[in-house]
Amino acid sequence: MEIVIDKNSGYCFGVEFAIQMAEDEMQEVEELYCLGDIVHNSMEVKRLYEKGLRIIDHAQLKDLHDCKVLIRAHGEPPETYQIALQNNIELIDASCPVVLKLQNRVKHAYDSTVQQNGQIVIYGQQGHAEVIGIAGQTRDEAIIVTTEEDLVKIDFSRPVTLFSQTTKSTKGFYHIKSLIEERIQAAQGTIEEFDANDSICRQVSNREPHLLKFAKEYDVIVFVSGKKSSNGKALYSVCLKENPQSYFVENETELETSWFKNAGSVGICGATSTPMWLMQQVADRIKEISLQEA
Repeated sequence: MEIVIDKNSGYCFGVEFAIQMAEDEMQEVEELYCLGDIVHNSMEVKRLYEKGLRIIDHAQLKDLHDCKVLIRAHGEPPETYQIALQNNIELIDASCPVVLKLQNRVKHAYDSTVQQNGQIVIYGQQGHAEVIGIAGQTRDEAIIVTTEEDLVKIDFSRPVTLFSQTTKSTKGFYHIKSLIEERIQAAQGTIEEFDANDSICRQVSNREPHLLKFAKEYDVIVFVSGKKSSNGKALYSVCLKENPQSYFVENETELETSWFKNAGSVGICGATSTPMWLMQQVADRIKEISLQEA
């Protein structure tokens, strides 16, 4: 059986940068706090916990003083930086540069639209860490839309400025954009007052067309991702659409022998939050299964 790991899968730059910063810092200290899971992958979180990385939430942050706290790639709202100043917390800021740039764009757009009675709309997952950080630039006044049903939150007679969570689907963003345009026209609003900003990370979005091709090339696809990863869910759906013999696993223990019966080839791929070492473990286990079945 041919078993191939997709060389284009695995960490995006932002996640890789944050993990490297955490590991560098933990060489100097026994324990390092991290605000939220550093990556949406429980296996990697466990590995880093064993090295001294301690995950905390925002409620716990308020009780910390005189320590170091890592900000992960997803970024944080302004409130987090204010708490750090008040509590003498040194922030190790590993926010992804793409996310930071988006936060700045949203902040400038919000400052402008306030004067025009406009609305900031973010196409993203409600409650996602990145979206919380982006919405924080608007004093949490931004309207979050995930599905077509969420569009009822928008007043289409007023100016609309649209942005996207960096890891959302490009196709999904342009679908939402076209729906907003239709509803502005139906409400007899001014289409010139609609400003749509494609703020999706190209390192992430370029994986979709690649996976469409990759999923076709193998009899079976095993997609490796943490269950919390919205990027993982989106990319897995791309594989499944192209190849019905696609399976989602968090680690090698979830593999089922029946998936590989009569399979001549297996392709292994993953999310931007999936470490390469984990995909290798999955590949090693599939190899064991194929030898047992031989």
